[in-house]
Amino acid sequence: MSEKFYLTETSIFGKGCRSELPNEIRTRGYNKILVVSDQSLVDCGVTSKVTSLLDMDKIEYKLYADVKPNPTIKNCLDGVNVCREFGADAIVAVGGGSAMDTAKAISIIVTNPDREDVVSLCGLSSTQNHGLPLICLPTTHGTASEVTINYVITDEERKVKMVCVDPHDLPVLAIVDSDLMSTMPKSLAAATGMDALTHAIEGYITKAHNTMSDMFHMKAIELIFQNLTKAVNDKDNQALYNMSLAQYIAGMGFSNVGLGIVHSMAHQLGAVYDTPHGIANAILLPTVMRFNGEVCADRFREILMHIGRPDAANLSDQDVINTFVWMIEELSKSVGITTRVADTGCKEEDLEMLADKAMEDACKPGNPRDVSKEDFIRLYREAM
Repeated sequence: MSEKFYLTETSIFGKGCRSELPNEIRTRGYNKILVVSDQSLVDCGVTSKVTSLLDMDKIEYKLYADVKPNPTIKNCLDGVNVCREFGADAIVAVGGGSAMDTAKAISIIVTNPDREDVVSLCGLSSTQNHGLPLICLPTTHGTASEVTINYVITDEERKVKMVCVDPHDLPVLAIVDSDLMSTMPKSLAAATGMDALTHAIEGYITKAHNTMSDMFHMKAIELIFQNLTKAVNDKDNQALYNMSLAQYIAGMGFSNVGLGIVHSMAHQLGAVYDTPHGIANAILLPTVMRFNGEVCADRFREILMHIGRPDAANLSDQDVINTFVWMIEELSKSVGITTRVADTGCKEEDLEMLADKAMEDACKPGNPRDVSKEDFIRLYREAM
């Protein structure tokens, strides 16, 4: 049996490393850049930390910032039109998952015009052409879209989040500058950090996990438990840098082995109630891990022993599950996330609809424990 790993071609890390962007653009021969960001980052001056570098180097660019937190088909197609009208030969994404995912969709559609319906990009894609060259500068420590073959777009008409998986969308360059993450509001820092933890944990226990992915995910889990609280509450520079590494490392893993039903369920909260993705994951992670613990307590035991609980070696399986779930809940509380499913606007009568959608989600097959529609209803209810 063979195993295939996809990773971004080149990555640059370090506080202030965005300064290398103009030279990278020049060296690669790009002339006209579409900058994809979101309006909130433009308004608070984060996007200009990147575009000012292009201004100083007299690199021609066009800014597209009409991107929702849960980006839509319309956001993508509007961006495609801007890209074509401007004649961009490369894209620079500045932002979190919303900006980077939108940039990926634009990149793919521009070079694969047969996919302009966008819906056909859902799932494991069979696009023929590599996307327009894409450079990603993440501003959150959560999504890891800069190193994954995944992006997520919301179909507002059907109220469905489409998980698109396509090696042709891999960025040619990731510039992971923790300085861009330092201005995140506390709520966003907390949500994206818990998103990264969900990636790492689900990737560690997914059915397809392997030696390579285990290495990435375990290190990411360690870094997140050690640094998230300081990064969120204190804006500690070293903790921010470590979180920038953690989310990237987790992305290296889950992009290649998949996730599980925390994401299957979270996607529906985002699609139906516009719940921020990281918050949805944080809400659901403890409940789903208690459910999954019945088939992967040994994997939880390994995690606990790496995050300061060597006594886990001698605990019963049930105590391992209880301890692991408790540690997740305590970490979430420490960064101010205390919301439940009911706080998203979800009602009891919505649960069957959400379960139906979760059953069709692309992340479901990777979950270590098989799940039925009735299981989904019960898990949503328990997380209410």
